[in-house]
Amino acid sequence: MINIILCGGNGTRLWPVSRTLMPKQFVKLFNDNSLFQLTVKRNQDVCKEQFIVSNAEQYFLALDQLEELQCATNKFLLEPVGRNTAPAIALACFALNPEDIVLVSPSDHLIKNQEAYSVVLQEAKRLAQQNNLVTFGITPTFAQTGFGYIEANGNDVLAFHEKPDAKTAKEYVESGNFYWNSGMFCFKAGIFLEELQKFSPEIYQASLDAFKNASKNSIYRIAHKDMANIPEDSIDYAVMEKSERVKVVASNIGWSDLGSFDALDKEFETDENGNTKDKNLLAIDSKNNFVYSSNRLIATVDIDDLIVVDTPDALLLSKKGNSQKIKDIVKQLKGRESTLHHIHLTVHRPWGTYTVLEDGLGYKIKKIVVKPTKRLSLQKHLHRSEHWIVVEGTALVTIGKKEILIKQNESTYIPIDELHRLENPSKVDDVVLIEVQVGEYLGEDDIIRVEDDYKRE
Repeated sequence: MINIILCGGNGTRLWPVSRTLMPKQFVKLFNDNSLFQLTVKRNQDVCKEQFIVSNAEQYFLALDQLEELQCATNKFLLEPVGRNTAPAIALACFALNPEDIVLVSPSDHLIKNQEAYSVVLQEAKRLAQQNNLVTFGITPTFAQTGFGYIEANGNDVLAFHEKPDAKTAKEYVESGNFYWNSGMFCFKAGIFLEELQKFSPEIYQASLDAFKNASKNSIYRIAHKDMANIPEDSIDYAVMEKSERVKVVASNIGWSDLGSFDALDKEFETDENGNTKDKNLLAIDSKNNFVYSSNRLIATVDIDDLIVVDTPDALLLSKKGNSQKIKDIVKQLKGRESTLHHIHLTVHRPWGTYTVLEDGLGYKIKKIVVKPTKRLSLQKHLHRSEHWIVVEGTALVTIGKKEILIKQNESTYIPIDELHRLENPSKVDDVVLIEVQVGEYLGEDDIIRVEDDYKRE
């Protein structure tokens, strides 16, 4: 099998931990492993290769985390804009042999029972070899109203059902033949494309056109205009709910989509009072609280049944059971022209990271870390000048037509509209510097790239 890993989605219900440029699948929530890394690990032994479909912005996050696992990079397909799961899967399938059996895995799910998971994969593979489209139905453990349901008779799918109200969800669970819709699938690449062409011909044709026009060097890059032309739809609506080839495998595999802090709370260890075990938590007469801290001390007094999430630039407080409403906070942040829904104070780039230390009127101070042998793009800014002070390592700096080495405790100045580049010539050590920006506009979009190793626009 070939594992198609879908890395789209922003995880808005896990804000402020999850943000556009660091969505929940890449946040290291479990023993210094991300959900993306756990997805790669559990499928390595059962799939001969992995095909990662990612937003172009998140490509280097995925690449870095694969390197941490010492995992050989297989295929990547980069989407400039998301169009939901049906186009994402179609684009990947166009790159494969029609007889290849694929396992489609979201990158942000948790599966704890590896042994049971391996068993259901073999059953799914058997059904896929018979030209079926296979979905995985999760055996429900309670009357969940936040999931769609699959009604089944054995492996035969009788119907797909939208998210129910509480009464209907209870009836589904009690009936014994309803499953949560997991969003995982298994089928031959060619069979899926046949059914997509039959039931959603516009998506099929636009995806085919986009794939034909894609850059196909070391990775598949879809052009923005081609991606934007593809109708947006999920695999469920586009194919699964219409096809007569659909089968389901009942899966009791310790699955969670971790779609909210209430779901995440169930996966974290708690103390004798039901509070999350966290070295930064000091709880006095407080019970059943989910607490997630970046590094600051959190002290609670006479507080029960709350969600407390602390990050360096945002604090979330919510009653347990209401964390689904957090997505509404993200909507409001977008309306305020805030960047808090989009980036953390520390932002990951293909060359390293930068952290905003202070942001004031007319100035911004950053800590920049450049990984060994990496370099930023050759660029200029129209609205700001920059001062660079090296605090660790030695930086190779291009300013205009000259190159200079800047050592620890040395500095340089880049005027407005001057071409410049920062590079780390070391093969071993990071370069760390402090950047002071001064100007009338300090947004990240004030970058004109002339040359870029990472082919960013």
